[in-house]
Amino acid sequence: MLVQAIGIDIGGTKIAGGVVTELGEIVAERRVPTPTGNDSEAIVQAVVTMIRELQAEAPAEHGQVVAAGVAAPGFIDAAQSTVYYTPNIPWRNEPLRARLNSELDLHITIDNDANAAGWAEFRFGAGRLVSDMTMLTIGTGVGGAIVTEDRLFRGGFGTGGELGHMRMVPNGLACGCGAFGCIEQYGSGRALLRMAGEVADRGGDAGRALADVRRANGTLTGHDVAALMAQGDAGALEALTELGTWLGQACASLSVILDPQLFVIGGGVAQSGELLLAPIREAYRSHLPARGFHPEPEFVIAELVNDAGVVGAADLARVHAKAI
Repeated sequence: MLVQAIGIDIGGTKIAGGVVTELGEIVAERRVPTPTGNDSEAIVQAVVTMIRELQAEAPAEHGQVVAAGVAAPGFIDAAQSTVYYTPNIPWRNEPLRARLNSELDLHITIDNDANAAGWAEFRFGAGRLVSDMTMLTIGTGVGGAIVTEDRLFRGGFGTGGELGHMRMVPNGLACGCGAFGCIEQYGSGRALLRMAGEVADRGGDAGRALADVRRANGTLTGHDVAALMAQGDAGALEALTELGTWLGQACASLSVILDPQLFVIGGGVAQSGELLLAPIREAYRSHLPARGFHPEPEFVIAELVNDAGVVGAADLARVHAKAI
């Protein structure tokens, strides 16, 4: 019997949702702005409304809608029911599944947004041909997801896989999590902008274009740096190489613990493709202990891009509903 599930991805600026088939195809979708002021109740009601609308729009030929999964940015418990903490929404030990269940007649699960995106890549995207995969999502911060032996790793309390907060530099840069030296401060989109600014500050031929753009616009944006990278600007590529070098070191540390067959790199910065993967691979190889004595993983760019959170949340909910 064919079944469908609904996936909801709560972001800082928008809530995205879709009806997803067992093959990972989105057959109905909606997007609304995230309620302003991070109003918890307004966000819950926006999710409830979106799930009801998507349930009504689900194409009958793809089967019954059996579950809905909600991906949220933060710590989620192992039972996929409670949001322990999320940085941009005032949720602290929020019983989100119970709140949604009180208004919806569907099986509901809650998941971390990076886990949902990673699961989507594993099931339907870049990782679909392997059993062990590690994903790093390079956006404003650094997200992560780990799949081992065909199962999503959650940890004992449900909050495992926060790869962006692995410490890389003792007494390094302060991180928003409260620690110092996390990879997020060296391998994220924000880090790339900082590195590009440092190249511009040093002056010389390499930093000239970056400095000119910053002077003209008053600041450097991700779009500015990406545009210069696409033009082959030496300063922008230097910043990207520095970013990739830090990420490659992180992957070497992760590899000796997790031994994945594949590293998938996602997020906005990953759109630079091979320009980012090349320094990641080089740094990985130079920091991996006993290199050459076991197979090395592949490094690839994520395939599902903006749909990954919705597809992954829906599929995780469908799998969970099937298991109970």
